[in-house]
Amino acid sequence: MAVGTKLSTVSKILTLQVLLVIIITSGCYIVYGFPIALSPLSGGLIAFIPNLYFALRIANTSADQDAKKIMRSFYAGESGKLILTAILFYVAFKVPNITLLPLLAGYVAVVSIFWFALLMRD
Repeated sequence: MAVGTKLSTVSKILTLQVLLVIIITSGCYIVYGFPIALSPLSGGLIAFIPNLYFALRIANTSADQDAKKIMRSFYAGESGKLILTAILFYVAFKVPNITLLPLLAGYVAVVSIFWFALLMRD
């Protein structure tokens, strides 16, 4: 698989994640108002920001590197992604008026994009 194709798929996934965050947040804003809409926005960003970090991390790998360097880059990116996710959840729970269920709904919705990414074709 060419690196350009991989990045193209990653770009599509990140774009879909941003669109889903906007849709869910807008829907909650229209129905429930700003205080509740802040929760799915936070949850969506908690999922999106670490994914963006990982995507930028793997974008720096090239096909001509040896397998060990590529795997180290992936492991470091995934470790950073998990740590960043934990930190963002911690910060979100410190924000006043964050509601747990909409926060988790936004998070799960954005993470679920990966499940549907398997169906995407170039």
